[in-house]
Amino acid sequence: MTYVIAQPCVDVKDRACVLECPVDCIYEGERTLYINPTECVDCHACEPACPVEAIFHEDELPQYWAHYLSVNAEYFDPPSGADGEPPATHGDHPLVAGLPPQSSSHKKDIAVFTIRKEEAADADLWFPS
Repeated sequence: MTYVIAQPCVDVKDRACVLECPVDCIYEGERTLYINPTECVDCHACEPACPVEAIFHEDELPQYWAHYLSVNAEYFDPPSGADGEPPATHGDHPLVAGLPPQSSSHKKDIAVFTIRKEEAADADLWFPS
């Protein structure tokens, strides 16, 4: 069993999941992140860390993104006898590379939310300025 990164990550690549992964099985392509299915230990640490909800357990992957199971696996297919490492070019799977640019509105929303959350934590509600 493994986790899969689907289309919401394309052109966002927040990388919060990379920081949470205890086995470093998440790799960066040009436009998205990929989980190496042979290295994933099914620990669930990455899924809640993803702010755009792009990570799914393979059994819970929505049908309309089911092809991302093979996209993640094929990204690590050995090109010619390599040992399962990501491509040296750090490009993307052809399906991801062929996608039109994805909206970056999710990334903007995440940044605004983070700033407001930090401001709220620093606010002293008993002594307003």
